[in-house]
Amino acid sequence: MTSKKKLLMITGDRALAQGKKGPFYYMLEEFSKHWEQIDIICPNISSNPDVKSGDQPSLPRRQAGQPFNNVYIHSSPWTLWRQPWFILKKGIELYKEQKFDLFTVHSYPPFYNDIGGRWLHNKIKIPYILEVMHITGHPKAGSLKEWFYKILTRLFIKQSAKSAKAVRIINKKQTPAFLKKSGVPEKKLKYIPAFYIDFDIFKPLRQAQGKPKKYDLVFSGRLVKNKGILLLLEALVKIKKSKPDIKLLIIGSGPLRSEIEKFIKRNRLEENVKFSGWLETVKDVSIAYNQSKVFINPSYNEGGPRVALEAMACGLPVITTKVGLMLDIIEEKQNGLFIDWEAEDIAKKILWTLTVQNEKLREEMAEEGYKTVPQFERKKAIENYAKNYQKI
Repeated sequence: MTSKKKLLMITGDRALAQGKKGPFYYMLEEFSKHWEQIDIICPNISSNPDVKSGDQPSLPRRQAGQPFNNVYIHSSPWTLWRQPWFILKKGIELYKEQKFDLFTVHSYPPFYNDIGGRWLHNKIKIPYILEVMHITGHPKAGSLKEWFYKILTRLFIKQSAKSAKAVRIINKKQTPAFLKKSGVPEKKLKYIPAFYIDFDIFKPLRQAQGKPKKYDLVFSGRLVKNKGILLLLEALVKIKKSKPDIKLLIIGSGPLRSEIEKFIKRNRLEENVKFSGWLETVKDVSIAYNQSKVFINPSYNEGGPRVALEAMACGLPVITTKVGLMLDIIEEKQNGLFIDWEAEDIAKKILWTLTVQNEKLREEMAEEGYKTVPQFERKKAIENYAKNYQKI
């Protein structure tokens, strides 16, 4: 058995430091068992635009800085533009105290983690892994900002990866193709999945005999532009013309909530759309999936998405754009359907899937999707993640 080592993680995820139980928390719950100690450096938590109050269940206040016995959170007291200097300062301090064996850098625009990680490596000479979870703005930008970040990534990522021991990618086609085209050597790319599904929670639940499902469609994600939620609602307007009783459940919250509500009211969709907000537990999410017929993912860019895999584990067919991991695992009309970033195409595919004539095919797609996801079983996938890093 590999002896336990010490790890430093440089991340942009501030939710954990705020005491929020998000995906990072649930990953660390298992991941921390494979390390003697994990230290985490993250940005200042006082003004986080991505994690709003009430978005996720919270930890007790005393656990915000140490959610598990061997995990320690170090959030910067400085503003975000000074983050590279904080990473260097705190990283040197932690290395003198802990002598960690490896560190990771979560890479994304505007690359303050990448800069600080490179400075730290140059100072202490400890190997590090650059983690590229997805390419912002690729394959399609959801905003002008995302388009700019895609260009910035194209220009910056080769230099960013130069001193890294390896570059972790979490899908096999979309991200590596972009990185290789941007000058990152193929030999540095290491595919290690970042999707960890607990099949004791995400599973098909027995439906009461004769009881229909409450929702035709379910969407799960942050209510932000790149998730394509407004595009989905445009499609819903078209669907309603031929299927006036269409029902959509939206799981999640975010800055677009008020704009979405105005769109719903303007287009008289109040009886067709229900908001659940962020659900309290992952079990609640599983129940919501099981109350729905089809999972819909209209995202402009993703590394995964993880939520689509959770839905597949619950026995739902998936309709998705060609993003991230979906390109690796979806086989058209076998375990899911692909859609374009057009309301017309989304409406057409949804109606096709929900017709009574295609009910058997929908069930077959759901069954094949369920067979696709065992490779992401939580404990095995996280063990694989830890072992790969410890080899380095």
